[in-house]
Amino acid sequence: MSSSIKQSVTNILASADITINGSRPWDIQIHNDKLYRRVLLKGSLGVGEAYMDGWWDAEKLDDFYFHILNSRLDEKFDGYFTRVWSLISNRLINRQSRRRSYAVGEKHYDLGNDLFAAMLDKRLTYTCGYWPDARNLDEAQEAKMDLACRKLNLQPGQRILDIGCGWGSFMKYAAEKYGVEAVGLTISKEQIALGQTLCAGLPIEFRLEDYRAVRGEFDHVISIGMFEQVGYKNCRTFMKVARRSLKTNGLFLLHTIGWPLSGKTNEPWLDKYIFPNFHLPSLAQISRAAEKIFIVEDIHNFGADYDKTLLTWYQNFNQSWPNLKAHYDDRFYRLWKHYLLLCAALFRSRHTQLWQIVFSPQGVPGGYTSVR
Repeated sequence: MSSSIKQSVTNILASADITINGSRPWDIQIHNDKLYRRVLLKGSLGVGEAYMDGWWDAEKLDDFYFHILNSRLDEKFDGYFTRVWSLISNRLINRQSRRRSYAVGEKHYDLGNDLFAAMLDKRLTYTCGYWPDARNLDEAQEAKMDLACRKLNLQPGQRILDIGCGWGSFMKYAAEKYGVEAVGLTISKEQIALGQTLCAGLPIEFRLEDYRAVRGEFDHVISIGMFEQVGYKNCRTFMKVARRSLKTNGLFLLHTIGWPLSGKTNEPWLDKYIFPNFHLPSLAQISRAAEKIFIVEDIHNFGADYDKTLLTWYQNFNQSWPNLKAHYDDRFYRLWKHYLLLCAALFRSRHTQLWQIVFSPQGVPGGYTSVR
């Protein structure tokens, strides 16, 4: 290994107050000197893969990444060739086509219901909680779901469409607390299998279906944590589907993670190992997709709450690992830990945002009253 490469990486990390083999919780402990070249050649993909391989550690992985992101070092460890390939492939093909849309279900959501049951709240809600008045994860997730119900002004007997329904947590909550009927779309067989059991006896229907195939008209439409898999080439198609599914006087609530800048590439490690073909939209991309289809009534950013949600998920996962490791190996443990704590740092540094956006087809008569 060239000493100049090692010195270059050392200097860059020092600018973020990170010391190689230092004693602070966010300092990096390097176990393999091949890491330096791997990072310079492959950027964040190389960093993540090297962590999975045990080449480095940090006592507080989320704090390590927070220092990296807060100092904008991610822009220096760009991984030129990885970024170029991502840009080219996104331009040449539709990575979120109907044929490809089930890939994330098979690779991520079908990993095993035991994993998600151990990590998530009692309702299996795999999206950001709402923490202003919550004392624990269960309360934070119910507060988020109730917030969404009130933003839609749900009324008994209404029929809603949930695009990307997961295990049905929102539909179950809305049916129990607000007396609605619901149809949920997911691309995960495992989610449907468990979701149907959890929602038994309620007026809830699960469909293993790509959103582009849905038919029918609903009083309201909601999508919580699914838009990240739509892709920039399909954002307008998604909006058209939501509109054709919605009654003229209905509301559409979109809950999505997003970047502050418009882009077409993905974070390469998360794309390869966690969410195949994902794309985080910007507000500009969302707004352009909705032009002449919807009126934007309300935008609510509570992305900072995702940091606490992810840390709680990690604590649950880590505590449950003795029971989970019979089905998952040690490399998976490092992969999953890296995923949860990297994402916590992304939200803590405000690199990524979480928006709830309320749309109406023609504008709410007299104006929409924001709900918080």
